[in-house]
Amino acid sequence: MAEKVYQMTREGLEKLEKELEELKQVKRPEVVERIKTAREYGDLSENSEYESAKDEQAFIEGRITTVETMIRYAEVVDSASVAKNEVALGKVVSFIPDGEKEEETYEIVGTAEADPFSGKISNESPIAQALIGRKKGDHVTVSLPNGKEMKIKITKVSH
Repeated sequence: MAEKVYQMTREGLEKLEKELEELKQVKRPEVVERIKTAREYGDLSENSEYESAKDEQAFIEGRITTVETMIRYAEVVDSASVAKNEVALGKVVSFIPDGEKEEETYEIVGTAEADPFSGKISNESPIAQALIGRKKGDHVTVSLPNGKEMKIKITKVSH
């Protein structure tokens, strides 16, 4: 079975690489030290500090595995090769939903980089999927997860 490809921007890959380094060089040694200290408290069966440190260690090791996989199967997408006014991964797109006056602006990024509260939406989200490949001035219908549709007009595309 083929592994999933993780499309992302160059910045997204660099962020994951920094996170991996932080996990391996800082977080992992810190939690190992916490476990060592907690063991010194004695009876491990009733030692909440030990249990907490072991839980954190499991989380960190899981995150390391996840980040390593995303880096291994990363596909860096260069939006510079796409037309200036065309929506693509790594570009910032502004649009106005029909019936509204306020413009919304998002950067389209890979799933690993998505953070809607920071204005970064996944290229796999319904809105991004509807926008990718479209151009400034296009009217787009977005199929929402709730079964409804949202009509929008692309007002700006930038890098």
